[in-house]
Amino acid sequence: MKFKSDKEKIDLGLQLPLMESFYTIQGEGFHKGTAAYFIRLGGCDVGCHWCDVKESWDPNSHPSTDIYEIFLKAKQKSNVIVVTGGEPLMYDMNPLTDLLIKNNMQTHIETSGVYPLTGIWDWICLSPKKNKSPLKSIYPKANELKVIIYNRDDFKFAERQSRVVSSECLLYLQPEWGKREKIMPLIVDYVMENPKWRVSLQTHKYLNIP
Repeated sequence: MKFKSDKEKIDLGLQLPLMESFYTIQGEGFHKGTAAYFIRLGGCDVGCHWCDVKESWDPNSHPSTDIYEIFLKAKQKSNVIVVTGGEPLMYDMNPLTDLLIKNNMQTHIETSGVYPLTGIWDWICLSPKKNKSPLKSIYPKANELKVIIYNRDDFKFAERQSRVVSSECLLYLQPEWGKREKIMPLIVDYVMENPKWRVSLQTHKYLNIP
């Protein structure tokens, strides 16, 4: 019997480069304030200059971890699982979500949408970036659109993105953390003038939790 290499297992979604996993309070978007178990995968080529987890970009710096091991640790903490990154859709998410769903766990994903959607998800948070556009196929599937606002031009980008998601998709504007004091008043004014949008804050950072 031929044993598969770690690379082959990653290609099949049987192993994933795990940067970290932890049980915490969801700090952003629609599910903020709720307990969830986060699985953060390594690997991202979108390259946002303001990214607050740049250490996640290199997949080779994080251990290739069996998805069953990931599942067992998650099961001990919560039935709500948030897969994030990095960019988790660099990998085949079907084996992981199959395992989670078979064990009655809710599956959430946070993605830039630049890779094809794999896996079965109860909630898809699409966070598009200007420097690398999402694939058109993910827009109608997004439950939540979360646009990070770094400057005034990002409001125009947010509006363009909002026109291609479904009418049921929830719309959020979130200040880039490093510029929140300058940007937050602009977002407040914008949402009051355009109430289809909601304000998202990184409340976990205010609470000083992961």
